[in-house]
Amino acid sequence: MKQKVVTVGLDLAKSVFQVHAIGSDGAVLVRRKLRRAEVIGFFEDLPVGLVGIKASASAHHWARELIALGHEIRLMPPACVKPDVKRGKTDAADAEAICEAVTRPTMRFVAVKAVDQQAVLMLHKSLGLMVRQRTMLIDALRGHLAEYGVVTGVDTPARSTASKRRYSCGTEPTRRADGSSQYQASVRSPRPQISTAVPDASLFRSGRQFASWLGLTPRAKSSGGKERMGGITKQGDRYMRRLLVVGATAVMRMARKDAARQPWLAQLVERKPAKIAMVALANETARIAWAVMSRNEVYAASAA
Repeated sequence: MKQKVVTVGLDLAKSVFQVHAIGSDGAVLVRRKLRRAEVIGFFEDLPVGLVGIKASASAHHWARELIALGHEIRLMPPACVKPDVKRGKTDAADAEAICEAVTRPTMRFVAVKAVDQQAVLMLHKSLGLMVRQRTMLIDALRGHLAEYGVVTGVDTPARSTASKRRYSCGTEPTRRADGSSQYQASVRSPRPQISTAVPDASLFRSGRQFASWLGLTPRAKSSGGKERMGGITKQGDRYMRRLLVVGATAVMRMARKDAARQPWLAQLVERKPAKIAMVALANETARIAWAVMSRNEVYAASAA
């Protein structure tokens, strides 16, 4: 290989991977398939360079493996890579599109998650699956019992106590495992679990960009010099957005009881519908969380 490889596009798969590598002048130097057992050896022989990967299944694992070899890894959302696919859906076309997209100056990248972050996030996803299955089973049983005239209650004090105990057992290991959760725990609404899914705060220029990444900002519908703002975009991490909105719901409930403690929120609830105020509070909380993480400070509520 006469010319040095500087940029590589790697299309991931279960068994057969596709590599597309170019040199400094953009000439294609490598275009080949790799078996799973050949991937590490191939990148060990390559000079250290830029490697682009779509943020799909197993992307964070392979990113950590290649980072250990000294390569610079950039993960990209699949939707941002799709426009660079010229024609057809093949592994070679995908790898070429990844190689081209990773060098775009305006491309948006995904932070590589650590093993601990992925482990806790997997725990949250498994818990969410169990909650959905449990709810489906309970609803089905209540429906069957109703056919025989047996109407059951929805909640009991024992269940609330068990939920609190389960939450306390799940949050403490997370706070000890991740330093950023220590700062986020001081913010009034988001739970420490958010830190497992939040990437490096330095990737975002401002709190608004972080809130936009979470899909908590209004969708712009502007044309002909007229600006119109619609509902929120609902893009980004749905799990994190849900946590922020649920936390905002609890804060709003407290604000109704004690308006003097949070006058801004109390006035917002009076002016706007409850759901709009809820999303606005989630947006503000996301910005506060970004400021807390980026500055490594403990949140201090304003006196107003």
